Amino acid sequence: MATTSNSNYSKVSLNPVVLITRLYYEFLSAKKQNNKLIELNLEFKPTFKHFKHLPRSTIVNLSFLTSVFLFVLYVLPISFIMKFLLASGLIFLVTCPILSQFFLFGLPVLAWVFLFFSAPKIPVSWRPPISVKVLPSMETILYGDDLSVILATRTNMLLDFLAWFPYGIIHFVGPFVVAALVWLFGPPTALRSFGWSIGYMNLIGVIIQTLFAAAPPWYKNLYGLLPANYSMKGSPGGLGRMDDYFGFDMYTTTFSTAPVIFGAFPSLHSGISTMNALWLSYLFPKYSLAFFFYVCWLWWATMYLTHHYFFDLTAGTALAITFYYFARIHWLPIKKAGLFCRFNYTVLEYEDLNAVDPLNPINFNSTGGIVVGSAGEYIELDEELSVDDSSSGQSTPVDDDDGSTVSSSVFTA
Repeated sequence: MATTSNSNYSKVSLNPVVLITRLYYEFLSAKKQNNKLIELNLEFKPTFKHFKHLPRSTIVNLSFLTSVFLFVLYVLPISFIMKFLLASGLIFLVTCPILSQFFLFGLPVLAWVFLFFSAPKIPVSWRPPISVKVLPSMETILYGDDLSVILATRTNMLLDFLAWFPYGIIHFVGPFVVAALVWLFGPPTALRSFGWSIGYMNLIGVIIQTLFAAAPPWYKNLYGLLPANYSMKGSPGGLGRMDDYFGFDMYTTTFSTAPVIFGAFPSLHSGISTMNALWLSYLFPKYSLAFFFYVCWLWWATMYLTHHYFFDLTAGTALAITFYYFARIHWLPIKKAGLFCRFNYTVLEYEDLNAVDPLNPINFNSTGGIVVGSAGEYIELDEELSVDDSSSGQSTPVDDDDGSTVSSSVFTA
């Protein structure tokens, strides 16, 4: 299904010079072979042609994201001209080909960022009462005690630094690093699935936090179970000690004026760490244990620093697992074990769920019902795509919106 270059060996060197040289060599090799999958669209002229003949699922997706952007523009206390410019900028991002190839599939990320930072502008009369009792009660009911209180009872400098590194450093840079690794070492179009999964996970997480405002452990430490209100400032929790160690304000002001102060449930720190671990395991399965050790490390750090209850952490991880596997099942190409990076792929292969469903009455052969695409686009097997379903397994070219063809094939018995 896929060809490789002569140097195609899947082991990734940790030497940055060797790694960059290897990637450059693979890129030149792919260009020499005229590999269309790795090409980027460099056109600047805006176009709406990729919005033609959209499947229903895409229409629903874009409609939901549009409603989020419109809500944000409505609540932002800025002039009509500024709102118009913001809306125009968003339209340009998804219609200019050189930008839309990245931002169109990253719209969930943009929607999350817009909603998160505009949260303080939502009228208080629209917001729900802040819960200060539900989360600690759930913690006691499910686990017999408040795990955050237990872990934060004894603190020292060594533990503070051990907690600070994953929570205050890796958490913020991790998604960017993982995105770069997915783009380089995953098959073409894998970055789209990463953007969709992490974007929607965070977007739905912020929506839940907005609809169910809940106080984190630091609130209970400061105010007990007294009622909370939206005029209160946040707290850096245990991260405040890091400001004392370094002698300057890194976290106190940031967390005191955070856009979503009462967003304990679900924990997006937990969700992002789990999402990172899942995608890194997809890229480098041999190191999966280390990636999920990091998730446990982050969980401990989050409770030690009094930012979340364990109940919040499990909810965040559940969100990450849900959106990761949804994207993986529906859109993510198969990562071939023998291929080093994205430049080695000449075709994209997708798992056909019918082939692995033991309840499906159709008998598939040993190929595993793989759906193959040669044009770098996700192939949806619905009424809008003509696919040869005969037993011969021949490919049927399907015209794409831009005039190119998508070669698809379903291998059946």
